[in-house]
Amino acid sequence: MLKEFKEFAVKGNMLDLAVGMMIGVAFGAVTKSFVADIVTPLIGMAGGKGFLDMFIVLKEGATAGPYDTLALAKEAGAVTMNYGVLLDTILNLVLVAFVLFMVVKAFNKMKKKEEEKPAEPPKPSNEETLLTEIRDLLAKN
Repeated sequence: MLKEFKEFAVKGNMLDLAVGMMIGVAFGAVTKSFVADIVTPLIGMAGGKGFLDMFIVLKEGATAGPYDTLALAKEAGAVTMNYGVLLDTILNLVLVAFVLFMVVKAFNKMKKKEEEKPAEPPKPSNEETLLTEIRDLLAKN
């Protein structure tokens, strides 16, 4: 098993996987920031508050509500259903899925262009070359 793992790691598969994971983590962070810092405030301007502050109080906390923000509700010890956090996460997922779709689409397009390039005709074998020379010599005589 150790030998198989060593072969796997040496082939570069493990390195490719590690690089892909790191890029994925970084991309996820960028997407989360984009949603939290750009998209959510814009939606909040239209709706009056951002996704992260959309919640339903299931049980009042030590201090009675209403709570303007989720942070205030949590600070008071209220039990909340945070549907805004779910909407934020769904929006992150949709954006990541869309970008990945576009990357795969571009990759497939490049791959298709490579496949469309006409292949060079195969070079004649030694026998064919020799027969062609014989034919040409016979044609001269």
